Amino acid sequence: MTLTLPAAKDAGNPRPPAHRDGNVLRWLGAYTASMIGDSVYYMALAWAAARTGTASQTGLVLAVGSLPRAVLLLGGGVLADRLGPRRVVVASDTARCLVILGLAGALLLTSPTVWMLIAVALVFGAVDALFLPAVGALPPRITAASQLARVQGMRGLATRAANVVGAPLGGLAVALGGPVLAFAAAGVLFAVSLPLLLAVRMNPLTAGDEETGTEPAGTAWRDLADGLRHIRRHPLLGPLMLVVAVSELGFVGPLNLGLILLSEERGWGASGMGWVIAAFGAGAGGSALLLAVRGRVPRAGLVMCLTVLVGAAAIAALAYAPSVPLAAGVAVLVGLFAGLGGALCGALTQTAADPSYLGRVTSVSTLFTHALAPLSYPATGAAVALWGTGPVFVASAALCAAGAVTGLAFVPLRSAELPR
Repeated sequence: MTLTLPAAKDAGNPRPPAHRDGNVLRWLGAYTASMIGDSVYYMALAWAAARTGTASQTGLVLAVGSLPRAVLLLGGGVLADRLGPRRVVVASDTARCLVILGLAGALLLTSPTVWMLIAVALVFGAVDALFLPAVGALPPRITAASQLARVQGMRGLATRAANVVGAPLGGLAVALGGPVLAFAAAGVLFAVSLPLLLAVRMNPLTAGDEETGTEPAGTAWRDLADGLRHIRRHPLLGPLMLVVAVSELGFVGPLNLGLILLSEERGWGASGMGWVIAAFGAGAGGSALLLAVRGRVPRAGLVMCLTVLVGAAAIAALAYAPSVPLAAGVAVLVGLFAGLGGALCGALTQTAADPSYLGRVTSVSTLFTHALAPLSYPATGAAVALWGTGPVFVASAALCAAGAVTGLAFVPLRSAELPR
């Protein structure tokens, strides 16, 4: 039995393909500007922290923003469903713009302090907890369900472009004008995204509803519990969240901290690690381009699980690559297959979820990918110190593969199809 997800209701007004839809392109432009602003902001924050405090204080400044993000993410999903995702995205991007421009203005008058940077990082992390679920809930409200896989590919390309452009832009701004200019550039990029977001048209959930999700009928806690029940009882969303939770724990450690430790162990240096990371980005960009061009992958649920499985095998092989070129070749495969699996997971999630629950569903998946999975860093570092990179990469790959195998065990996920 094949589970085909419902197509979007376009009310007799079919939309053009996402890559030719002005509504989607405005959203994509806003998202890209905001992501580049993120990269510039983190570059400026890291530079200001390194010039102001000790190495441990710099680490504290960079890490502290993850705390409010982890604590408030689920609440951000509730808010997106109660108020409407566009309102929350616009409000959070406005807040980020004002905070960062305010910091740039303050640094014109005084030198940065560690506590000033910590305060900004905390505020930025809290606003991110509102932004991330809302921006993830927007695509199903601006295009047809049949275009969601293509939108995921376009979003992946925008993310890769932001990573490529943002860091050099931040570095150039720091070189020319110090942290003041870099923070100002980030604030301007957030400001650029605002008129584009305001011009995005939303598909109504019900007749006469142009913006909001469900009407707030109960407390926020009740809405959150209702969203978690929606995930638990859904034949597809529950397995998808389980796959995300397990596979991300095996994926994040090796591909972030693990690569640094592997490069040190093999003597590849920073340049070698840079080539491996660039190769991973190229593979992930290739998977995003594939989805953006094709727009749909048959047997999406099965393909998602199998690509995660192949990506997990590539993670294990990465630790045993004897040279930088071979490691880069394996990293391309990791990025290609893991990236395709992640994009298909996002498209299936957005298509399967009831639109009125999208913010809460997105907040749960984002909690696993952006908040809980990074907690594996200390365990990864300690394990590498005890057993070396090879066994740790294999164990992490096994955990990632376990997520894929778990997905294959659920018939609704294994047989899920994206709408045509």
